Formats: sequence, C-alpha cells, structure tokens
Amino acid sequence: MTARISVRTRARSGARSGTRSGGRSVPRRLRRRAAVAGHPRGRGRGRGGTGGALAFAAGPSGERCERGARRHGRGRGRGRRTVSGGPGGSGAAPTAALSPSRLGAVLRRALWWLVLTVTGGVRRHGQLPPRGCVVVANHSSHADTAALLAALDARHRPAIGAAADYWFASPWRRRVCRVLAAGFPVRRTGGGMDDLLSMADGLRAGRAVVLFPEGTRGADGAVGAFHRGALVLAERAGVPVVPVAIAGTDRLLPKHGRLRSSPVRVRIGEPLPPTATPEDARAAVAALHARTPAEPPRDSPVRRRVASVAASRLGLLLAFVWACAEALSWPLMPELLLGVACVAVPRAALRLSFAAFAGSLAGGLLALQLANTGLQLPAPLTTDRMRAEVRQELAAESASAVRHQPWNGIPFKVYAAEAGRSDVPAADWFVESTQARGGRTLTVGAAFAVLGLLLCRFRRHYGAYVALLGAGFAAGLSLVVAGWS
Repeated sequence: MTARISVRTRARSGARSGTRSGGRSVPRRLRRRAAVAGHPRGRGRGRGGTGGALAFAAGPSGERCERGARRHGRGRGRGRRTVSGGPGGSGAAPTAALSPSRLGAVLRRALWWLVLTVTGGVRRHGQLPPRGCVVVANHSSHADTAALLAALDARHRPAIGAAADYWFASPWRRRVCRVLAAGFPVRRTGGGMDDLLSMADGLRAGRAVVLFPEGTRGADGAVGAFHRGALVLAERAGVPVVPVAIAGTDRLLPKHGRLRSSPVRVRIGEPLPPTATPEDARAAVAALHARTPAEPPRDSPVRRRVASVAASRLGLLLAFVWACAEALSWPLMPELLLGVACVAVPRAALRLSFAAFAGSLAGGLLALQLANTGLQLPAPLTTDRMRAEVRQELAAESASAVRHQPWNGIPFKVYAAEAGRSDVPAADWFVESTQARGGRTLTVGAAFAVLGLLLCRFRRHYGAYVALLGAGFAAGLSLVVAGWS
C-alpha cells in the first residue's frame, strides 16, 4: 500500500509542478502509464509492459489472438490496469498446474472411454512420443476434451488448457475442470502466455499438454487459423509438437446443440520439431483431419424401419396397446416390445417405457373390473398353480401382493384377474400396481436403451439381435410355464 501511495503521490506532484522533459511538459497519458506500471497489479500493454507481448491465444475457448502483441510491436498501446477476478480468473496470477497423478489420469481415461463407448465408441490411430509433448488439435465441440482424455495414454498424464474466465470462474466449475479434465487455467485477457509457460517443467518431466490453438470451436468442420501460444510453449520447453485430428465430436455434441449418439475418431500424427510455426501445425492437423472421417456405422434396414415406427406417435400407441392387451389376455410381455424398440432407437426409450407403463396400469384396472363382474377373459400360457399362488398371496397381503409379480414370473394379468375376484379395492390396486409395474417397466426400458447405445457400432447385426431376443424370450417363457405347471 505504501508503494502505491508513493507512486501516485509522485505522479500527482510531478503534474502539479509542471515537470519538464527535454524542455516540454510530460504528457498526461505518459504520467498515467507510469502510475499504472508502478501498481503491482498493473499490466502495461505498451512499450515496457508484458501483457501485450504475452497475449497469445492458447486456451480451448480462445483468447484475443495477438491483439496485444500487435500493439506492443507498434509501441502505441495505452497502459491498462487489470483487476484480479479471483483464483484462476481473468487477470489472476498463474495458478499452479494440476498435480501430475498417474492414478488420476488412469481414472479419467477410464471414465471418458466408458462415456464415449456408451455414446457411439471411440477409436485411436497412432501414438504419442515417449517423452513430453504439446498436443495441438482441431476444436469443434466441448466433447473434444473427453475424446482426447479417452484416447491419450495415461502415462503422459495429459493436462488440458482451459479458459480461466469460464472454467475457473466459480469454485464448483473449477473443481469439475480440474478433477474430470485435468484442466489448468489460461487467461484470455492478458497473461495467458505466463499460464502456458508454467507447464514447461511438466513437459520436460514427460507430461502431455493439450491445447486447441484455433482458440474457439469451429462450426463448419474446417480447421481455423492457429495462434502461437502452443508453439511458443513447445519451443521454450524443448519438446515436440504433436498434431492430432478429432472427428465425430461435432455430431456427438454440436456447438449449441444437444448430445446424440456418434462414433468418435482420434488420429495422432508424426511429431513436429519445437521450432514449427503455427502454419506448419495447422497444415499437419488439417491433413490428419481430412484422413479421419467419422463414418457412421453400417446400419440394418430392419433397424431403420423399426426406429422410424418406434420414434413416431404410432410407436407410443403400439406400446400402450401392447401393454394394455397383455394385462388383459395377450401372452407376450411389453418388455419384449421394449427390447426390440429401445435398442433400435435409444433416445425414444423413456417415452416408450412410459407409454407401456400407462397401458399396463390401464389394462390392469380394466381386468380387475371385468373379473369383479364375473367375466373371465382367456389367459393363454398360464396355469392353475399360478392362480392358486396368487390367491394365497392376495388373501395374505391384499393389493400389495402384486409386488411379487416382477420376480416370480407369474403374468400380470393373473394378478389383475384374481384381484378382481377377491374384491380388492381398485384404489389400493392402482397404488400398488403403479409401484410394481412402474419400477419394472422403466428399469427394463432404461436397460435396453443402454444396450442400444453400447451396440451402436453393431447396428448392421440388428436383425440377428432381434432373432436372438425372440429365441431367448421364448425359451424363458417356456421355462416359467413349465416351472408353474
């Protein structure tokens, strides 16, 4: 505080006393520049300052590319005070990099490999060099970070450069970025090169520092111009620059779009020398990207037809009617329909599951009312032993006996009909059957949706899957009927 006051006092006294330099008054803008340069948090962007010379874009969300560098070259920039925005924020001092934990890198790679496997799969071509390196990649999606963490070897303990004013702006976001992405902050309003150079020791120790030199996500798939930050870091640390191309993430998580299923490809190129230029790095990444098509998996015509129906209103109606009919008389469980439809179009699994759930409840209430009036509907593939068991459970537990249905193999229609004959109150039956059928139907639908995501790359074999599902269901149903005979 004393130093700040003395600097300002001298500046003001010099202004009042008409300080002369070479016979002329010192201009006010030069006095202001001197005062700001003396401030410990000041960032001179003109001659003698460091902010302009170090304002190279390097973070994954982009910096103001070399604007300060151009002003520094002219020597005409005006000094500007940069206020600290909190830890890792804009204008903050460089923050220590993430601890290079091998275990953390292994866990992060396993996590993102699992996530990308569920959403379509990830494949890698090529290898990083055995020592430390700066990885430069094209950038079209927030999923690029996940793709690189899943593809790069954990022994390199990859660290991802992240925009300090976004990913480190709040404590929870900072923790998420550090823990899940091994992120380190890079300022976008001056001082970004200091943040990058803080990773030089880690590079010499064998780490991989991942940067997106385009500075922002592209929207058309083309590789944009590269900024110099990554190349300056590689030259300062004396490590190679490794070009990497990522394909498929723009479909997996489009810019301003929502997550969908898509395969992801990561191709690692030959290392470039530390003295490579931004143009050399961009040309290498663009060439790799042109050779890395994220081809959609080969599909089955049967799956496409099933998906078109399942994703429409007709699919919802079919799920409702199927489940309602099964609760009355139909011998095939609605879970069979979910196994066919949810694997074909996983994104429709929730809607289909709720439609089947609603149809099952409606059919169960209708079956109870019909049995209460003495009407007996056909019940194929059921046995007298099933009905006797259900009557005993209803006598002991009333409507709550339906909770056994998801586990003992007895069809839901047997419980609904016997509940009507036992004069179980409809309200109690509705509450208990909602819990029993809802838990089973929604869980089965979610499981088949996950299976559909996992089998995304094998869609061409969907017809064989349906045949196996039908055979397995028939075998299971035969065993259940035989067991209750």
